[in-house]
Amino acid sequence: MRDDAERPAKLQLRLYVVTGAPNSIAARSNLAAILSPLAAEDYALEIVDCLAEPQRTLAEGVLVTPTLVKSGPEPRATIVGSLSDRTSVVAALGLQARAGGTDDQ
Repeated sequence: MRDDAERPAKLQLRLYVVTGAPNSIAARSNLAAILSPLAAEDYALEIVDCLAEPQRTLAEGVLVTPTLVKSGPEPRATIVGSLSDRTSVVAALGLQARAGGTDDQ
């Protein structure tokens, strides 16, 4: 197990969805697959239902669902869509550096 001094900062993620919408369902599934190699303590994921929390969604600048926001560690990243392009999502989240590289083949 890695020492805490060696552990990268915890990944802070927020996924904005519309519950039951096909692209939102796909985004949740794709994100789960992308995060599966990580230990649960390596990331924090919050799912926000935009219909249940519309004011929050708009206040945070989300206009399209699904939208994934990586708020930390820097740099911040926003990804819109079903997250089906795994290579791009992994790169945007900086996961290849965390895992020592990923094999998307």
